[in-house]
Amino acid sequence: MNCNLCPVSCGVNREKQAGRCGIGGIKIAKYYLHPFEEPLISFKKGSGCVFFCGCPLKCVFCQNYELSRNRRGKEISVQQLADIFKQLEDDGADNINLVTPTHFADKIAEAFYLYRPKIPVVYNTHGYEKLDTLKTVETFADIYLPDLKFIDPFLAERYTGRADYADYALPAIKFMAQKPFISDENGKMLSGCIVRHLMLPLASYDSLAIADFVAQLPKSTYFSLMRQYTPFGGASQYPELNRKVGDREYNKVLNRVRELGLTNVFLQDEDSAETVYIPKWDF
Repeated sequence: MNCNLCPVSCGVNREKQAGRCGIGGIKIAKYYLHPFEEPLISFKKGSGCVFFCGCPLKCVFCQNYELSRNRRGKEISVQQLADIFKQLEDDGADNINLVTPTHFADKIAEAFYLYRPKIPVVYNTHGYEKLDTLKTVETFADIYLPDLKFIDPFLAERYTGRADYADYALPAIKFMAQKPFISDENGKMLSGCIVRHLMLPLASYDSLAIADFVAQLPKSTYFSLMRQYTPFGGASQYPELNRKVGDREYNKVLNRVRELGLTNVFLQDEDSAETVYIPKWDF
């Protein structure tokens, strides 16, 4: 089958060779109970994250560089993926969190057909999605956790090589934001959408545009304004990326968030920009 799951639509038969994502069959780098997602997601026992290898975007600053670009990991079958879902559920995970899953959406759907956990499923995506693929994702996703990386096509082209990022991400996030917010009596998120945005140095103007966009989404949508950027991966080749986000940049965007009246907001302090929060890849 020729793969057209992501907007790159490389058309490669991934049973025979790797696509633009760099991956053929299912490959994962790690699965465990992850404590460092937004509080509604990690909750008390941790989010049952499955980190998938490869990525069609290949952001130069990716903090998961080892799995997205170097593709370090282990190949597994659909049945083994279903078994991992069950193991995470048995370990007490508050949800199943699919990290960078787009290029495996069809195989993930097959795995959930084999075993559907009784806990929520989180679709944790870079945002570069096709609506046709999201229709498949909708059959198993309870919570959407998309990144909104850029609106400016110049930034998207410079850091991912995909100037059309926003052309796909904005409609995709509008689709995901329609998921109604539901939590249980303890406050654990069961359904809904949290839009993440990782601020970058010298790009606060684009972060302002992103805040404006989020303000137009349904009021139940959460916004996670992330200050955790730290130079990583191939960022050393881009002089403007070789520092963390400054107070003035962050406060400028934070003030816009307040002006827009956004209330369902997660914020990060300066201490979040440390490599200690990046998982250790043990496959």
